[in-house]
Amino acid sequence: MSSHIRAAYERRLADGRLTPDPSQVPVVEAFGRLETDLEKRGLFGQVPEVRGVYLWGPPGRGKSILMDLFFACAPEKRKTRAHFHAFMARVHELIGQWRKGDVKTRKAIFGQSKGDDPIGPVAELIASEARLLCFDELQVTDIADAMILGRLFEALFEKKVVLAVTSNRAPDQLYLNGINRQLFLPFIAMLEEACEVVSVHGARDWRLDRLMGDRVWFAPNDADARAHFEALWEDLKGEQAEAPTHLHVLGRDVVVERTDGGLARATFADLCGRALGPQDYLAVAERFHTLFVEDVPVLGPANHHEARRFVTLVDALYEAGTRLVALAEAAPEALYREGVGAFEFERTVSRLNEMAGAEWLARERD
Repeated sequence: MSSHIRAAYERRLADGRLTPDPSQVPVVEAFGRLETDLEKRGLFGQVPEVRGVYLWGPPGRGKSILMDLFFACAPEKRKTRAHFHAFMARVHELIGQWRKGDVKTRKAIFGQSKGDDPIGPVAELIASEARLLCFDELQVTDIADAMILGRLFEALFEKKVVLAVTSNRAPDQLYLNGINRQLFLPFIAMLEEACEVVSVHGARDWRLDRLMGDRVWFAPNDADARAHFEALWEDLKGEQAEAPTHLHVLGRDVVVERTDGGLARATFADLCGRALGPQDYLAVAERFHTLFVEDVPVLGPANHHEARRFVTLVDALYEAGTRLVALAEAAPEALYREGVGAFEFERTVSRLNEMAGAEWLARERD
């Protein structure tokens, strides 16, 4: 049976907005089945168990684009599309409102409810707003999220809320090595039962092919360099809208304001001008396959704290295999010219030059 998402997908292939990728076909078919089931539910009332879709695979395989197509085609009026961390931030906010509120306040926000457990009322409110939840980038690194997800989604699934989600990890790899992970395992089993799990593993991130043969270190930071930097960002990003990404690191919220799937963009001041540490940079490096950093200054003793953070950032990107595109005042060799720290910076220069080479850019990240 033909589906609206299949028709939309084929139109994008025909007009060149998408590159043919056989690994995406099973995804379109899975979303098509979900589209059909949602339509039946809308026409004939509750059908036995509408299964959602859990779509996972490495960054840059088109997961967000396919989710865009599905969400636009989904025959459900009450539907929500959000980044998973933004959704969880709201859940925590609602839980806080419940715990701090008196009886009158709780009733005004959540309606009539009993007991002191906030999960039920929060799930009830979410289910009243949307019968289809579509999330981008489901990942769980925060113990506070891990401990409430099972109970929250058990309540949502009982209310027949359907889930469609993208992730870089298979369900059984979520919250891997996390604290008290055994308490998280029932949520994984619940996901696998409630959703059809589909992987998309194209041979290569098609957007990153455009980096080959291109400069990735633009210096000095003049109008010409900025124009080329901007053009490369727009070329890789395409028509997708930018959105902030929230990373939970050791109980803190690290926000990267300009992101699109596996692409991220930030200023040097955003990343190195504030008190971020190795774990923060590792989270950024593991989350994104390509990081654009603009306005990198000449470094030295006068800004040695920022320089040290930049070294830590580069190390994290290097270890994760993340690609770096930079707009800087100087070439890597001239970035830290003299003073305490210049000798130690030589290793960073070596890594930056390696990361700008064709062999590095052609690597396939795990």
